[in-house]
Amino acid sequence: MTQQQITLVQNSWGLVSTIDQVTVGSIFYTRLFETMPEVRPMFIRSSIPEQSKKLMTMLSYVITRLDRLDNIIEEVRKMARRHTHYGVQDHHYDAVGNALLFTLQKGLGNEWNPDLSEAWTSIYQALANAMMTAQHDGQEPAQEKRA
Repeated sequence: MTQQQITLVQNSWGLVSTIDQVTVGSIFYTRLFETMPEVRPMFIRSSIPEQSKKLMTMLSYVITRLDRLDNIIEEVRKMARRHTHYGVQDHHYDAVGNALLFTLQKGLGNEWNPDLSEAWTSIYQALANAMMTAQHDGQEPAQEKRA
């Protein structure tokens, strides 16, 4: 994750964040459920409009602080541990990343380009890897079987 990628992501997020949160979230969740319908039950606690607002708030929080990631990494880890309780597994992160990139491409239209795609992919992968690591670190080790 380079400073140039951080700048590209933050600038493009500035454009996306001007779009109605529910609209952006609806695009994201529709795409996620199309590509991975088995995750839909993870979202039954909240309506999609409510979940959309949470998603946009969380993304805004993280993206505006990407250049100070050390300051928020513990919060990212806590969020990851919460996701474990919802049933999130490593392979879900790919589907979420793909849905996010799809949503950004739709929302940014002609502003979307290969450099932006690469920047978002790099940053999403860094965050997803940090979350997966936190999830694994938070799991209790299996009990050893005694003979």
